[in-house]
Amino acid sequence: MSTTAELLKGAAELFPDEVVTQAHVRHLDLPGGAGPFALITLDNGLDHTKPTTFGPQSLANLSAAIDQVEKEASEGTVAGVGVTGKPFIFAVGADLKGVELLTRHEDALAIGRGGHEVFKRLAALAVPTFAYYNGAAMGGGVEIGLHCRYRTVSAALPAFSLPEVFLGLVPGWGGCTLLPNLIGADRAVSVVIENALNQNRQLKGGQVYDLGIADALFEGADFLEQSLIWTASVLKGELEVVRPEVDRGAAWDEAVARGRSIADSKVHGAAPAAYRALDIIAAAKDGDLRAGFDAEDQALADLIMGGELRSGIYAFNLVQKRAKRPAGAPDKSLARPVTKVGVVGAGLMASQLALLFLRRLEVPVVLTDIDQERVDKGVGYVHGEIDKLLLKSRINQDKANRLKGLVSGVLDKAEGFADADFIIEAVFEEMGVKQKVFAEVEAVAPAHAVLATNTSSLSVSEMASKLRNPERVVGFHFFNPVAILPLLEIVRGERTDDASLATAFGVARKLRKTAVLVKDAPAFVVNRVLTRFMGEIQNVIDEGTPVEVAERAVEPLGLPMSPLVLLELVGPAIGLHVSETLHGAFPDRFTVSENLAAVVKAGKRGFYVYDSGRPELDPEVAALLKQGDTVLDEEQVRARVLDAVAREIGLMLEEGVVAEAQDIDLCLITGAGWPFHLGGITPYLDREGVSERVNGKPFLTPGVASVPA
Repeated sequence: MSTTAELLKGAAELFPDEVVTQAHVRHLDLPGGAGPFALITLDNGLDHTKPTTFGPQSLANLSAAIDQVEKEASEGTVAGVGVTGKPFIFAVGADLKGVELLTRHEDALAIGRGGHEVFKRLAALAVPTFAYYNGAAMGGGVEIGLHCRYRTVSAALPAFSLPEVFLGLVPGWGGCTLLPNLIGADRAVSVVIENALNQNRQLKGGQVYDLGIADALFEGADFLEQSLIWTASVLKGELEVVRPEVDRGAAWDEAVARGRSIADSKVHGAAPAAYRALDIIAAAKDGDLRAGFDAEDQALADLIMGGELRSGIYAFNLVQKRAKRPAGAPDKSLARPVTKVGVVGAGLMASQLALLFLRRLEVPVVLTDIDQERVDKGVGYVHGEIDKLLLKSRINQDKANRLKGLVSGVLDKAEGFADADFIIEAVFEEMGVKQKVFAEVEAVAPAHAVLATNTSSLSVSEMASKLRNPERVVGFHFFNPVAILPLLEIVRGERTDDASLATAFGVARKLRKTAVLVKDAPAFVVNRVLTRFMGEIQNVIDEGTPVEVAERAVEPLGLPMSPLVLLELVGPAIGLHVSETLHGAFPDRFTVSENLAAVVKAGKRGFYVYDSGRPELDPEVAALLKQGDTVLDEEQVRARVLDAVAREIGLMLEEGVVAEAQDIDLCLITGAGWPFHLGGITPYLDREGVSERVNGKPFLTPGVASVPA
């Protein structure tokens, strides 16, 4: 069998561009006469914006550092060994860029074994070992600490997680095995499964301590100094670390069952990672670490060579990299400053927009509407939300007062918008209404002001067509809830100029939104794809397939919610309106469901009631439905829906609605909560052979979101 050094050397040759982490060993005398101490600092030599990772060469460097301290420990020249990170960063796990390059199962297996072999050596040292979580710690960064005997954590630590299941992996360097044996299966399931599947929820330092992962919590300012004083007390026997006994009875099995129900509710069996992690946690009940580590190695290798992980990494790169450099965006230097924002409308959407602009830009924001009561209600909503932030200690009293002072409401657009640099409308979704609003705004706004529309489906070019200066109109389409969903579709009209567009992208950056440039085409990206998807579901129901069969048919995609629950969230009336818009543009592909129209006419909020706590078809809606006699099974429904979506995306790319398929995936992930493990939609369609069947070719080049040939 290959040695660890040989495994890592072979892996390093596959990954020549690794950002290498050094493991610096320094020696110090612990306070109070506790003896000499070896401290290993993980550092890639870059600032905190480039977090420390573990590629094969980095693991080899760590192994060499352990060689040194292992000798010192066995000779008795050090009383203990600690591991910490560079300022603000402990370590954030395996270098995923290297994982993407792997094409053979045995190379993937080497990554798992290499990490285990190096980390296990810390646990085997002849002296006590300590991990000092001084900053962000994720994945393998968390796991190296789990191999140490003791752990401290900084109260200032902003992010701590085992995100592997979120990406399509398992915590494979000890996380699945060591964590439940440290804090119990239930808490481990929360960290490994629940947090990961809740959009990679992060823990703060205090939470890490409360869970029992760390033995002590210290303030960030003198964290390492306090940790070393604490270490001295432990080594001298003045302080005994007592941990609660782990329940290895029925509670362990119940925790695993809870994890399975969470995985079922999030991915519906459609992605294997969560289930593989739970199998390992279940087996870890007997405390056999060797068997657990072997199972982690196998799961890691299998998943690295699977499509879901490649899609997960692809999705991660879209959100972390492509989102920061939007395709087709004009040069940033063309953007004009925005020192005041106007919002036309004071309803719920407009009020949410006003709050977002206010919090992120911290400039004056003025709302207008057709009567004083609406204006007052809109401003009142913003004030109320600021009060909630104050109550939760998210802002202090001074900040609350300042923000409230910056928001105002007026009836007269001339008074409100004469000195505004960016004016956005959020009025009724009807072309005539929006054109009238823009004409009124143009008459009073300064010549440089950008005029933005939050339309979800109407033509931005047509909206601007009657203005003197149509070049300053842009689409600025947010997704509900505005504060949570990151996507912002920025729409370039036929005559939108670069300066207005650059200003829009500049504002989007300050709003901390993921901006994607889209062509002025009906319903843009997300609503067009979702309407085609939902429309085909509605079609098969109208033709005669039972509602529950149509809903279950798409469960293998692992979507965050079923199509009809999504319709309820969007609102049936909005769904109907968008389908009417798209039917007008593409009557051969988009239908308007008479059943959906009947549901809207009846004033129903959706197809379901929740009397039993779970969705059940509303008897009143069931009575409204008029169905044909064509009944499809789940497989037929799924094929028909996916074929329709693949065809629509193919047409959108031909039309140039976005630059590439990657932008459609980015939109669906950040605007519709499409799962990371799918990579959006196009990798899934490629993997299932749908793209080839419908369009004659895959959307993505082989090796992008898939294992390279």
